[in-house]
Amino acid sequence: MTAPKIKATYTLDAETVKLIDRLARRWKTSKSDTLRRVVREAAADRGSSPDDPEAWIEKFKRLQKSFDLTEMQAKQWRRENRAVRRASSDHRGR
Repeated sequence: MTAPKIKATYTLDAETVKLIDRLARRWKTSKSDTLRRVVREAAADRGSSPDDPEAWIEKFKRLQKSFDLTEMQAKQWRRENRAVRRASSDHRGR
C-alpha cells in the first residue's frame, strides 16, 4: 500500500526552482520526487551536528557540486542574487 499524498504549497525563489528542475531532469524523475529525495536525505543525515561547521561545509560543497554549474554560471548567479538582495533591502527602507 502506498503512502497517502498530501498536496502542499510553498513559496520558493526562482533559483531554487531552477535547481529542482535541473535535478529532476538529471535524475529523470518528477519535481515532487526530487524534493522528497532531497528532504529525506537531509533528514537522514543525523551524523552532523549543527555545531560541526566542517561537516556542514563539506555537505555544502557536495551540494554545490551536484548543481553542475560552471564558474561563469556561478558568477552570474552571484551577480543576479546580489542585485535581488539589494533591490529587496531598498524596498524595506521605504
